[in-house]
Amino acid sequence: MSFDYNTQRKRMALPEYGRNIQKMVDYIKTIKDREERNRAAATIIHIMGNLNPQLRDVEDFKHKLWDHLALIADFDLDIDSPFPPPEKSKFSEKPNRVPYPQGNIRFLHYGKIIESLIDTVSKMEDGEEKDYLTALIVNQMKKLYVTWNRPQVSDDIILSDLSYLSGGKLKLPEGMKIPEIKELIPQNKKKQSGKQHNKQQNKHSLKKKGFNRH
Repeated sequence: MSFDYNTQRKRMALPEYGRNIQKMVDYIKTIKDREERNRAAATIIHIMGNLNPQLRDVEDFKHKLWDHLALIADFDLDIDSPFPPPEKSKFSEKPNRVPYPQGNIRFLHYGKIIESLIDTVSKMEDGEEKDYLTALIVNQMKKLYVTWNRPQVSDDIILSDLSYLSGGKLKLPEGMKIPEIKELIPQNKKKQSGKQHNKQQNKHSLKKKGFNRH
């Protein structure tokens, strides 16, 4: 007895259309009459559109379907398409290399973005805007420190790190304090109250059934 597994079948270029569409496309390649082949291709396009109605919201809906047909056929389908088929070479090109920021991150728990913000704000002229942005950075530093390190942190450590990262150019404005952890990362009261409510309901249902804890 022989078994037919998907892993042994021909790889599908666009699996979202399913194996039956792939078989249909493979079949019309064998049709010798060009007119009949064109009619069969148009029928497949209609079926593909019904299988993926979300594509109807895409601009040039029909064009997209004919491009997909060419992909499924591995660009080896001789038909009179209403649209020029896409170039096969474009699908084998390697994507452009994504530039990755170079340089070491001095404090991993703060990340590169915080260092970039500190560098930018350090170059600003003194004033209310600079003080406001500095306070925001300090608050975020404290949140990140607590998230990736200990549940508590001294404000002196945060201010020391700020001074180090800014080369001594930034400091918390006079008279301004760093908020407490519970203000920066508030507890989810709804979740807690929901748990308490469930516990009360469970106790009530147990009493109704006659189960009492001794």
